[in-house]
Amino acid sequence: AMTYINTLAERNVFNSLRAWLLRKGLGFRSLFWATGVITFFLSPLADNLTSALLMSTVALAVSGGNSRFIVLSFVNIVVAANAGGALSPFGDITTLMVWTAGKVETLQFAYLMLPSLINWIVPALCMFFFVPKEIPDSPSDAIPLKPGAKVIIVLGICTIATAVSFHQFFHLPPFLGMMLGLSALMLFGFYLKRWGDKPLRQELGIPESIEVQEHRRFDIFNKIATVEFDTLLFFFGVLTAVGALQYVGYLALVSKNLYETIGPTWSNIIVGVLSAIVDNIPIMFAVLKMDPAMGVDQWLLITLTAGVGGSLLSIGSAAGVAVMGVDRKNYTFLSHMKWSWAIALGYAASIFSWYWMTAGFR
Repeated sequence: AMTYINTLAERNVFNSLRAWLLRKGLGFRSLFWATGVITFFLSPLADNLTSALLMSTVALAVSGGNSRFIVLSFVNIVVAANAGGALSPFGDITTLMVWTAGKVETLQFAYLMLPSLINWIVPALCMFFFVPKEIPDSPSDAIPLKPGAKVIIVLGICTIATAVSFHQFFHLPPFLGMMLGLSALMLFGFYLKRWGDKPLRQELGIPESIEVQEHRRFDIFNKIATVEFDTLLFFFGVLTAVGALQYVGYLALVSKNLYETIGPTWSNIIVGVLSAIVDNIPIMFAVLKMDPAMGVDQWLLITLTAGVGGSLLSIGSAAGVAVMGVDRKNYTFLSHMKWSWAIALGYAASIFSWYWMTAGFR
């Protein structure tokens, strides 16, 4: 997935989106909603970390240096990314772990649509009234897509569909579908490298003896090299540490004193709050290692709370930590924490909507 996103960025897909938003002449309030909506629906496909990084870069570009808009839009993007990520097995590492463990089936993630939407809408409405009413300066130049951009978008969607289908219908590991999609991307990358520059050569009247350097630079292996391997190593380290805690018996002790004492519902709500402090990935991995006796409704709840609970603090999710690096001056731990009360309202409202839905199914 990260390779596809890096390739789309190289093909000017996201730069084109940024230029399109600027040319629309939207005000800060309209941009606040536009970036939030795009992030919410992009996150289930591209994962919450990537979506938050991309859209925060867009928001920073259209901000015109307005610090209030930067903070509010960044908080909105982090919440939308984590909420949208709970809707898909590929939206977050936590949902992927629950899915591959067989606790929640692919179509069952759709039950989290209403709670996830409420989790984002409630704090967004609270913050909306504090967004500046000004209209930023907008350039007139459009940024065209590079050759093959639309085909790569289609290949990315087909890759996700293939991975889900392999797991759902053929009970094959999801990575096989991802590897098949990556193979298709590499074949198309070879086409771009070999023949993709011909239309541009013909348009500009460049002789065949002269190389077109821009297209010859396209290499899918370079996109793989730009994948954030430090993030992957972080995940490996966290999972190893949690596995060590399970081996010495601490997770079994916590499971007994938590889930068997106060019940799964309140335990899952508490786990969501803890995920804002510890990070949601090790928290979810620890719960899976505990493997408490819970039904699908409770596994959906822990998927929701662990995913969106990390939004309470900027350090509670990979998306929040990554966005802090986009603008270290304006978006900080304290600037995010000023709006934790609004995020907490959305967290409580999403849990209430989950309780209302599950009560209706009983």
